[in-house]
Amino acid sequence: MDIDIKKLSEAVQDQVVKWRRDLHQIPEIGNDLPKTSAYVQNCLKEMGIPFVTMVDGNAVVGTIEGGSPGKTVALRADMDALPLIEEAPVDFKATNGNMHTCGHDAHTAILLGAAKVLNDNKTKLKGTVKLLFQPGEEAPGGAIPMIKEGAIKGVDAVFGQHIGVLAAGVFESGKIIVSHSNVMACRDAFKIKVVGKGAHGAWPENSIDPISIGTQIINGIYMIKAREISALDPAVISIGMVHAGTANNIIPMTLEIEGTTRSINPQTRERIAERLEQVVKNTCEAHGARFEYEYNKDYDITANNPAMADLVIQAAKDLGYGDDILPQTAAVMGSEDMSFFLNEVPGAYYFLSSIAKQDGQVFGHHHPKFMLDESVFSKGVAVFVQVVANYLNK
Repeated sequence: MDIDIKKLSEAVQDQVVKWRRDLHQIPEIGNDLPKTSAYVQNCLKEMGIPFVTMVDGNAVVGTIEGGSPGKTVALRADMDALPLIEEAPVDFKATNGNMHTCGHDAHTAILLGAAKVLNDNKTKLKGTVKLLFQPGEEAPGGAIPMIKEGAIKGVDAVFGQHIGVLAAGVFESGKIIVSHSNVMACRDAFKIKVVGKGAHGAWPENSIDPISIGTQIINGIYMIKAREISALDPAVISIGMVHAGTANNIIPMTLEIEGTTRSINPQTRERIAERLEQVVKNTCEAHGARFEYEYNKDYDITANNPAMADLVIQAAKDLGYGDDILPQTAAVMGSEDMSFFLNEVPGAYYFLSSIAKQDGQVFGHHHPKFMLDESVFSKGVAVFVQVVANYLNK
């Protein structure tokens, strides 16, 4: 494309900031994003970009046809927020009990900015651009239903970016962090129910105590990572919920445990799932308790295609951002359902650092004081547009 992509991206910076702040004030959860989806649809209408909706109207897929035929590339942004009351010191704070505390409002606004630049110059494109505005990244997952409804049918490559402070060891805004392999871990979830025998707290011998059994299960679960998985093999097992009992002098009949596992090695993923069930089964049987066990494979490992990662790096260099490129040396243990798009077609998912300090502190993703450095938005737009130009035209 014979245009100054960096200059055009900088020209939409103020508009991207406005879009982001508007979206920040209407945060919605999961796959139920009526206001957010309507906002994106209105923006695309104003640009003259045709689109369809999916996932019961909550996902939006725009299409920009180039001036001549060619390949099809997709750009993806997630749109959902989290159920958290905002404490960030901004004058565009959300007030509905939800919060964009993972930067998805910025992802959406940056993709809208890229859409504008690309659409204004579409006659110079050789091929097609699909704009994937996705709900439900945090949960329950919007990528799979979009794929099932044909969002990436005919797509040859897909790209996405995540803003904020996710990559380890990055302390400056505006860095473009790219991996040639694993970007983020898988995300699985487990539920355990221990069924014992209730009794009066004064006569524990009449019980099969699910709390005592549950503590042994928890200790056994944590030993899986501590003593069965190499320290060089990244994995996480965390228990987030334990529920039992109604009074301090009653031994309850049941105890429930819920947690999450993360890993970047498919074999380790299977090993953890297998060993978790064994720990639960063996511990309950040893004490005469029954159990219910559920293990759900949630999001897959997010892995880049090396050639597509190189394309992102080259795009950043073409824009003059060579000094801002950093290699991602280790996978982030968070997860992303961008993984499912990358399972279907070659692509890359990379990070754009955006660090805003409050009293010398940086509050990370999913924190009520999470903030972004909005000055990097035009850089996010420019990399998206340059990636498209390089992929389609070169």
